Amino acid sequence: MKVQINPELCQGHGRCYDLAPDLFGADDEGYGLVLGDGTVSQDAKHDADLAVLNCPEQAIELVEEG
Repeated sequence: MKVQINPELCQGHGRCYDLAPDLFGADDEGYGLVLGDGTVSQDAKHDADLAVLNCPEQAIELVEEG
């Protein structure tokens, strides 16, 4: 499973990197970005789900690989 952010929807509220700092960071302007290749480990699944549910613009989604 991978996480991704739609940059056209992201408004830079920062909830993703506050809730899941191992999965998300911020660019120079404070907009969320996915760290690494976006792979979500089983240990990080809960944090990824929290980020998805707490994004005001629904800019984050989890996608199945393959």
